[in-house]
Amino acid sequence: MSHHEIHRAHRTGWLRAAVMGANDGIVSTASLIIGVAAANTSHENILLAGIAGLVAGAMSMAAGEYVSVSSQSDTEKADLEIERISIANNYEFEKEELAQIYQDRGLEIELSKQVADQLMEHDALGAHARDEIGISVNASAQPVQAAIYSAATFTVGAALPLIVAWAIPGTQLIPAVAASSLVFLALLGGIAAKAGGASIKTGAIRVTFWGALAMALTAGVGRLFGFDA
Repeated sequence: MSHHEIHRAHRTGWLRAAVMGANDGIVSTASLIIGVAAANTSHENILLAGIAGLVAGAMSMAAGEYVSVSSQSDTEKADLEIERISIANNYEFEKEELAQIYQDRGLEIELSKQVADQLMEHDALGAHARDEIGISVNASAQPVQAAIYSAATFTVGAALPLIVAWAIPGTQLIPAVAASSLVFLALLGGIAAKAGGASIKTGAIRVTFWGALAMALTAGVGRLFGFDA
């Protein structure tokens, strides 16, 4: 009878970018809308601020993720190039180094040498990338993917409180945006935790708490520096 385990480590790259984008979209846009609304601003200006926040935030997320992950990718490539040159110039030393790594992990000396020898013959650079440097195919940096996921999910997240603010003007705008955004955040935290194999309850509480704190602070700032309509 075959046994197949489902692992989720390959999702960490895009999942992190997607969750961060959606979370920031909801929190930043909802907080912005609530802060502006608390300052007794007109409904039109509240929506304008929300739209501007959506566009600026999506572009900022895309640029930030691209630059950050590109830096990570550049570092990985530089390390791999150093390792490639070392393998080409010091093959036997690199093989012994790899065997020592396996010995430190619990393999016997002879077995570690056999494993290192076979892996070096099969894919020397790949073996050192995984076991010496710690770079795996599943977790390698993908700048464009991270930028697209972040911008797209930020836009979706930001659109949710913006739609609520558009649909419910007047005195009910702040409580409606706050309540709906907390629901959105709880759902997001739960879905992200489920996709990553973590506790759904913990994931939901974590993002909801920080979202509520952000909205409360911006509402306070809006009240403090607001003006009478």
